[in-house]
Amino acid sequence: MKLIVGLGNPGKQYEKTRHNLGFMVVDYYANKKELNFKSNMQGMYAELVNDGEKIILLKPQSYMNLSGDIVRKYCDYYNVKAEDILVIYDDVDFEVGTFKIKRNGSSGGHNGIKDIINKLGTEEISRIRVGVSKNNSELANYVLKKMPKEDLETISTLLPKISEAIDIYITEGLDSSMEKYNKR
Repeated sequence: MKLIVGLGNPGKQYEKTRHNLGFMVVDYYANKKELNFKSNMQGMYAELVNDGEKIILLKPQSYMNLSGDIVRKYCDYYNVKAEDILVIYDDVDFEVGTFKIKRNGSSGGHNGIKDIINKLGTEEISRIRVGVSKNNSELANYVLKKMPKEDLETISTLLPKISEAIDIYITEGLDSSMEKYNKR
């Protein structure tokens, strides 16, 4: 079993913000697979089965900084190990239109993944970090602001690639996905 978590903040006011890129990716992927989200344990989730393996897509419905509790609930309920989790979130250290797949590591200052690491007690969590660039404004205001049209267009061209990276992760594993999509 695998758990694929898109990080974001619930509510209309956060749609199309940089901090909701995890939600955008998971929504795109679910739409491509014709899946519908249901609500349970403070999360919106959808299920698919690939070659006999259950895959759960999850959008925690707490705020970003509190995502760990909900991820923990889903891990406990579905008996998912940390090495079978893939978390997708925004990253200001990468340019808009880029993403990087990573096996593990620190939070890099991102509060959503930091809370997940703290609640699960391990940094051994795979992730897809989606670039949102950074500017000189205060970080919280920057990531919670609506993205400009140009950035949204760039992200929309990136979504199919990230979706394919998720498919490769599910069918062939993280190494194959990293090999194909991480540029050196």
